[in-house]
Amino acid sequence: MSDVKELVERYLAAWNETDAQARRNLVAQVFAENATYTDPMAAVRGRDSLDATIAAVQQQFAGLRFSLGGSVDAHHDIARFTWHLGAEGAEPLVIGFDVVVIDDGLISQVLGFLDRVPAAA
Repeated sequence: MSDVKELVERYLAAWNETDAQARRNLVAQVFAENATYTDPMAAVRGRDSLDATIAAVQQQFAGLRFSLGGSVDAHHDIARFTWHLGAEGAEPLVIGFDVVVIDDGLISQVLGFLDRVPAAA
């Protein structure tokens, strides 16, 4: 279980990394080459598309950080966890829930859900 929690923490670190090269390195360490990511706002495949999606989210929510919103629940190479996006120490602006499938120590699939999103301006 600790390996899964560490992988989830690296996953969130990739979403927080704003240096493009460092983020690409993290994406390569976390995601399988043809990993898929699906949430209500995006459906992408492959590390390059994942990196571009992360960069776009960072631009949309500049200055905010992802953090683990509770424990990681895992079994049979599948894990689920809640994440928060917000300013450090503040109430999260966005709350989501991800399910990840792990193959050979890397995430091969992410299924994401948004539980709380800001109202449209």
